[in-house]
Amino acid sequence: MSDESKEQHSVIGPDHQLPAPPPPSSRSKLARVIVWVVLLLVFALGFFLVLRHHDDTTKSAAPRRGPGGGPVTLTTATAQKGNIGVYLDSIGTVTPVYTASITSQVTGPVIAVRFKEGQVVRKGDPLIEIDPRPFEATLLQAQGVLERDQAVLAQATMDRDRYREAWARNAIPKQTLDDQEKVVLQDAGTVKNDEGTVKFDQIQVDYCHIRAPIAGRVGLRLVDPGNVVQASGTTTLAVIAQIQPITIIFTVPEDNLGQLQPRLRQQAKLTVDAYDRAALKQIATGTLLTLDNQIDTTTGTVKARATFANKDGSLFPNEFVNTRLLVNTLQGATLIPTSAIQHNGAASFVYVLTNDTAHMRSVKPGVVEGQTTQVTGINPGDVVANSSFDKLQDNAKVIVSTKPIPAAATAGSSAP
Repeated sequence: MSDESKEQHSVIGPDHQLPAPPPPSSRSKLARVIVWVVLLLVFALGFFLVLRHHDDTTKSAAPRRGPGGGPVTLTTATAQKGNIGVYLDSIGTVTPVYTASITSQVTGPVIAVRFKEGQVVRKGDPLIEIDPRPFEATLLQAQGVLERDQAVLAQATMDRDRYREAWARNAIPKQTLDDQEKVVLQDAGTVKNDEGTVKFDQIQVDYCHIRAPIAGRVGLRLVDPGNVVQASGTTTLAVIAQIQPITIIFTVPEDNLGQLQPRLRQQAKLTVDAYDRAALKQIATGTLLTLDNQIDTTTGTVKARATFANKDGSLFPNEFVNTRLLVNTLQGATLIPTSAIQHNGAASFVYVLTNDTAHMRSVKPGVVEGQTTQVTGINPGDVVANSSFDKLQDNAKVIVSTKPIPAAATAGSSAP
């Protein structure tokens, strides 16, 4: 192809060319932004309306509670006027009044064990027998010496009486009578020494027959027949613990001595209740016996001892128990169930019902005994709410139910 033809194909006339695109203007950009903003606003408004419709549906479906809604169904309790005890709680140890650890006083083989393990024995009951034959032989010898010396004394006394008669007739000198009287005194001393030896040997024989020194319960057998026991040994043959009566030793804070001392000076019999380890079951009831004579400076407490009859044997030596010491009894106090008291931090309150309306009333709890609490701030006869605290508010309408409210509806409130 020639150069001329190339030029004709490559050159296009102005009338055949497309017009160039106009440059974007600032007005079109502004319109575009406004369109997007409007769209976003419309979308946000639609989303808000959908959420509001959902909340209205949920609220209309849920039951209304408290003021302005349906009345709250609950159970009630009436404040009573009565007496309540002031107690001091502590942990104590069951301690026998007497505990006897029996050891041998003589040396010899054990020939018999007279008790059964765990047996309740009386004072003087036989426990253990040690071979008494060597000691009986020694006792027999001492008795023979005593009889011989008694005969010598009798002979000396008879001679003295003869010398007195002879001296009365001036048949003998006074020196002979005086010498014989001293011989009688010497023989009397020998007899007395023999009597002491006989008593000692008799005691050794008695030591071979070990008997219960106190009444109580015997522990496990610690020695068997055939064992040789030593007089100077420390081997324990048996242990007896007195269980009737029995005592409990517990501690009292020194801050409470001001409550106890006046009652003890008045010789008041203060009741002490013993509970099991969980402090749920009462085991026994006794009375306070005495307080220790000094305060333990390391703990700031003083020891106290209470005595219990323990006729049924429910208290076991060295058992740990919970004790409740009745210090005083409040007369004419206002009492309500502890479950009716609600707490908001350090403040306590109850809902007093008047004309089927709950009114929040501040109270001050005091002494607690079991499920009952002494309070101030309300009067005896006031009716208080005792359930459905999760729904209650001040001035809420209520319906009193005679049936128990389920546990889920009786949860305590932590705020008014």
